[in-house]
Amino acid sequence: MNKTQIVDWKTITDFVIDAFVGYGIPRADAEICADVLLESDKRGIESHGVNRFKPVYLDRIKAGIQQAVTQIEIIKETPTTAVIDGHHGMGQVIGHKAMSMAIAKAKEYGMGMVVVRNSCHYGIAGYYSTMATKAGCIGMTGTNARPSVAPTLGVEGMFGTNPFTIGVPTDEAFDFNFDCATSITQNGKVEYYERIGEDVHPGTIIDTDGNAVEGDAGVALKKIRGGTAALTTLGGIGEALGGYKGYGFALAVEFFSSILQDGAYGKDLDGKDEQGNIRPYQLGHWFIAIDTEHFMGEDVARKKAGDICRSMRASKKAPGVERIYTAGEKEYEIGIARKDGVPINQSVQKEITQIRDELGLTQYKFPWEV
Repeated sequence: MNKTQIVDWKTITDFVIDAFVGYGIPRADAEICADVLLESDKRGIESHGVNRFKPVYLDRIKAGIQQAVTQIEIIKETPTTAVIDGHHGMGQVIGHKAMSMAIAKAKEYGMGMVVVRNSCHYGIAGYYSTMATKAGCIGMTGTNARPSVAPTLGVEGMFGTNPFTIGVPTDEAFDFNFDCATSITQNGKVEYYERIGEDVHPGTIIDTDGNAVEGDAGVALKKIRGGTAALTTLGGIGEALGGYKGYGFALAVEFFSSILQDGAYGKDLDGKDEQGNIRPYQLGHWFIAIDTEHFMGEDVARKKAGDICRSMRASKKAPGVERIYTAGEKEYEIGIARKDGVPINQSVQKEITQIRDELGLTQYKFPWEV
């Protein structure tokens, strides 16, 4: 049993910020990175929170394939659009800047879209759609990623988990926020399963012989990274349950993440050059904001969206089912339940202690050391 320990939010937030600063990230940027990272844990999305703190961010900075100091360059800009080159800086900082620009353009002109090239992993996509809904905008975002998902009827990883995310402001305590990959599961979830000792779920991974991969998550992860297995799109293996729909949505995200900004795609996002040496992942993102005030008004939009969500939850339920949810509701309730802190598993506990000792952050003592 992988024992978890709760670390209060102030302690983990301060530590993550200090650790990012210790790795060369300017403090203001470190605060953004920590906010995005820990928002994932607050929503119960362990696959993108502190579980990825060291391997996805700190290790990549140390390896020289991600820049601690983010140099954002605006390549082209119009009143409603912009193209940004992130020069392989921190994806969270780039994403925050890009969505802020999209929102500002939407507030002035009704709609704004900003696209990004040469970025790195930007955390949970839902963070950026939430930025928009808090501003009274409908927000959309997506990103391409290292090739680990096979096209329908294929067995080779050709594109990433490519999340398509939309947030809609409501009049409820939480906004509608639909944030999910276009694959059934994602690399971060398989990594998380490996950490907690859980097997992969049947039908989510396919090998090069066309068979479903099951069992040990660590073994499955090695197969994916080695190119002998791939994740499957929403709908699963084949076309019978609509796998082509997830495939289509995945390519839509790939287009938005590459063609408007003349960015990299597909196999060029595997983090390796032609000689097999590691290099930046050169990811692309896109951000759209639509200001509800430019239409019938924010209050009208929030009330209508809330009415729609409430009608869904009030509809007839399947036998034995107590509740119907709308997107964002479960995450809101998890946030309330986790008011005292973030649960950290033993694998990540070791990483946090290692980082603390490496950087000499001796002011931090953690529950697992008591």
